[in-house]
This record gives sequence, structure tokens and C-alpha cells, in this order.
Amino acid sequence: MRDKDFDIKNPKKKFQKTERVPPEGYECANDFFEDMYMDKDMIWMGQNTNHLHGDTIADAMVDAVREKTYCRYPAPEGFRELKQLILDDLGFKDLEVLLTSGATESLYLCMQALLEPEDNVILSDPGYFIIGDFANRFAGEVRYVPIYYEENDYKLTPDLLKENMDENTRMVILIDPLNPLGSSYTEDELKEFAEIAKENDLYLVHDVTYKDFAREHFLVENYAPGQTLTIYSFSKIFGMAGLRIGGVISSKPIIDAIKNAVINDLGVNIISQYGAIAGLKSKSEWFEEMRQTCFENQRLINEMIEPIEGVFLPVYPSDANMMVIDLSGAGINPKEMSNYLIEKKLFTREGEYTSEEFGDRYLRISFSIPTEEIKVFCEEFPKAVEALRK
Repeated sequence: MRDKDFDIKNPKKKFQKTERVPPEGYECANDFFEDMYMDKDMIWMGQNTNHLHGDTIADAMVDAVREKTYCRYPAPEGFRELKQLILDDLGFKDLEVLLTSGATESLYLCMQALLEPEDNVILSDPGYFIIGDFANRFAGEVRYVPIYYEENDYKLTPDLLKENMDENTRMVILIDPLNPLGSSYTEDELKEFAEIAKENDLYLVHDVTYKDFAREHFLVENYAPGQTLTIYSFSKIFGMAGLRIGGVISSKPIIDAIKNAVINDLGVNIISQYGAIAGLKSKSEWFEEMRQTCFENQRLINEMIEPIEGVFLPVYPSDANMMVIDLSGAGINPKEMSNYLIEKKLFTREGEYTSEEFGDRYLRISFSIPTEEIKVFCEEFPKAVEALRK
């Protein structure tokens, strides 16, 4: 029998989800994001997207559209060629690739397939809170570990993991490099995480969305095989955020379990797959130039920030295509800064999107955009600090 308070016209929300609070003047966050998206003059530093590509990926997708490949359903589990190219990019052998509509879907499927109500999950704060929202649906608890401290290099450490886990911990999320801070893990740290996972029967979800922007990067799958799920995205280094394609790579038993949770049985967007193949095949042609542009862009930002009193970069250099600017010493609310910069045609993100505990301290900016646009930011940001300083 249904609860007597059940109202079919006003159902209760079944799941928790981090609220996206729209800026003043907007009724919902979607309207705000649409306005940002439609403004062709806006400099895009708010969503860690990549705007540095030539036409190779686009041309492959245009050809696929012209040939009307979209009129047929694709192979339900994706092109073999694409999956092999992903394995080659990671240097993996004898593993399975499950293609999904963006890495976000991969994260959801991992939570749904592998977590039970008695489990808890370890996630850092700051971090990518969508993962926590997903985990909350299937696990009993998500434990957010505060990591916004210099003494732990602004990242989850093996010691912090051991301090916060218990016999019910089933999964640890390693976002590497970390959104929003750009901190990343050494090989020794990943080996230590792997030992903890093996000793305690934990899954390690290694989200490597930003790996290609890092100065150096390692894969925990190499140290904890059979317990690692590597999350792969085409949104960032390949500049394909709006095309929604990604995947999860793991052992066959784990991927088989995740496949049981799949609802998209008719396959991943076919045009996106052609673009992804072209991106991987051409990567060696554009990869290093793009990285150097990003290194130079964050160098310019650091050079601009250093003389500003009360403002600093917690992580520099960043190993991602984004970083945070701590405004707390200047008494500036990050949301006020974000709103101010929008008026200057600079789209950035306040910290509350990635941290409940520390989000009132920092502004997140991405820098995989043309250097000329970074120079505009470097000109406007000091003016904004002086206008808002308390």
C-alpha cells in the first residue's frame, strides 16, 4: 500500500542532487548556461573546455554527416577501431572498453553496477560533485574528505584515505588531475593507493579526464589490475565537450557487470565516434603544440596574479587545463567576481560548484583557449579585484 501522503501530481524527488544556483536575474541555471553558450563574444573560461583545435576532428564528423551515417544505428558497443585506439592511447592491453555518452555516463554506470546500500565511497572536497551525487543514489554514504590544504598538496593522500575509510568503504574516487585545482598524483602515491585497495578490497575509480594536460601522468590500473576503473573523456584534450562521448576501461568481469546497467543499448552517437577516431589518429600532430599553449597561458596568469595582494594560486603549475584563484585574502566573494567578469565578457566559475566547504574562497578558471583571450583576462582581472576588494 502506498504512503497516504503520496501525491501523484507532486511526486517526491527520489534522488539527491547538488543544486545549481543560478546567478541573480535567472530563474534556473539552464537559462544562464544557455545565455553564456549563445553569446559569441564571451570568452569561455568557465567549463574547462578546449578551444584550441584545428579542423581535423570537425572534418571527419562533417564527412560522416554528409554520408548520412546517422541514418543507421551504430554497433551497440561502438566501433572496434575506436576502442582499440583508446587502449593504445592509454598503453593498456587485455582490457575492455565500454563507450558511453560522455565520461559522466561512465561514472554513473560504475556507481549503479558496483555499489550496494551498505557501502561508502571516498571523494575529495573540492572535487567533481556529480560523482558524489551518483554515488549517493546507490551507496549508503559518501565521505567527502577536505583536501584544500597546502600540507597535503591540495589532494587526497594515501594517509587521508586510511584515516577516512572503514570496513564498509568500497570505492575511492581519484580525479587525476583534480577538477578544480589541477593537482595530480605521483607514481609512488598511486602505488600506495593500489596497495590499500588490494589489502581492503576496494575499487579505484581513476578519472583521467585531464591527463593529457599534465606535465607527467601515471595510471593506477598498472598497479591495481582487476580493481581499477579508468574513466576516459573526449571532452577536454580533444575539444569534444558538446558531442558527449567517453568511456570506462577495466577488466572483462568488471566491464561485463557494468554492461548490465547500460540503458543506452542502441549505441553511442555515431558522429561523435567518427570524430573521436580522427582525434586519436591525429593526436601526435597537434598534441604538443596544444600543451605548450596551455603551459604558456597559465604562466601568463601566474605572472599577473603574483603581485596582487590577498590573491594567490593554491596549485601552480596546474596539471589540468584549469586552476583556482583564491580570493579570500582580498575579502572577495567568488560569485561576485564571476558576475563582475561576465559583464566583461569573461565566463568563469565560482567555487561553490566544486566545494561546499571551501567554495567561498576561490574562483575556477580554465585556460585551454587562445592566448589572446588569456591576455584579455589578465588585463581585466586586476581591475576586478580592485573594484570588489573589501
